[in-house]
Amino acid sequence: MSLVFPEPGVAPLRGGPRLGWGVIGPGEIAGDFTSTLHANSDQRVVAVGSRSPERAAAFARRHGIPGVHGSYEALVADPAVDVVYVASPHPQHLGHALLAIAAGKHVLVEKPMTTSEADTRTVAEAARRAGVFAMEAMWTRYLPGTTVVARLLADGALGDVRLASVDVGWPHDPDPADRMFDPAAGGGALLDAGVYGHWFARFATGTPVTSSTTGAVSGRGVDLQSVTVSTSAGGAQAVVTTTMTAWTPGLAVIAGSTATVRYTDHFVFPASFALHHGAETAHWEDESGLRGRQGLVWQTAALAQDVAEGRTESPLHSLDDSIDLAATLDAARSALGPRADAPGVSERDTSTP
Repeated sequence: MSLVFPEPGVAPLRGGPRLGWGVIGPGEIAGDFTSTLHANSDQRVVAVGSRSPERAAAFARRHGIPGVHGSYEALVADPAVDVVYVASPHPQHLGHALLAIAAGKHVLVEKPMTTSEADTRTVAEAARRAGVFAMEAMWTRYLPGTTVVARLLADGALGDVRLASVDVGWPHDPDPADRMFDPAAGGGALLDAGVYGHWFARFATGTPVTSSTTGAVSGRGVDLQSVTVSTSAGGAQAVVTTTMTAWTPGLAVIAGSTATVRYTDHFVFPASFALHHGAETAHWEDESGLRGRQGLVWQTAALAQDVAEGRTESPLHSLDDSIDLAATLDAARSALGPRADAPGVSERDTSTP
């Protein structure tokens, strides 16, 4: 076996199609998103909306954004906005995505797309009826390293995938005021961290047909940590460990019958991985120079390319993929016992400053 890596299958950051972006939820992740778009691509955030005009104005000043709106309705009505990035808290994703879709805007919705399979299906169906592009912001799927691993899998370079394992977690102090510990605010490790791990398991082994989850739940019904073991139709198994009570290194392995991929960097934003085949080992390194959340930009270039080519969903992470991922998270959360099945927060902007 020749250990030669394919080229990354990424859309160009410069010189490709350019869209005007509007931001709902001017918090921390939206700030990182806007910074990397402006620094590393031709994409531009042209407007920001918040229930608080002061928050919107402050965000706009920091990032050089010309459009400032004191309501989400005004943002989605802005003719300069081609696509809306929904970066509000999880339980608000459904309403904000539907608002943008109804206004005829394309949408990129932070993960998880919503807090349930049913609501994710509602977003997908609305986008399909409206004929607009809709995508869950599973940014890891669009990174150079992930596209290389995807090609290795598609080309059969690993043989038959037999096993995948992945861990993701970081500690949170048990603060009752922290939304992570509030079931009504979509709290819990699975929706925040587990969405990455469960996506990776599906990416590596395919759709699970059976799964079993064990773990720990807080007194308020929020999942604190869990281990899920799943099996796909082809017999490949995956183990996903998720926690918000401890730090984990975020490493991942995809083991096949002839070769194994071992991530040597955090799988969410992998800058490197190793390919092992018997006594041979080859190392892949990301040469883009973009690290961590700078990589948020790759998904926007892919979205712009897809829209320019007439697509209404991503071929890399489709709406059906988002629905199936939401179903997987629903099953894992339900297996852990009682919880708030219909999280909801007020329409005020509660995203992190």
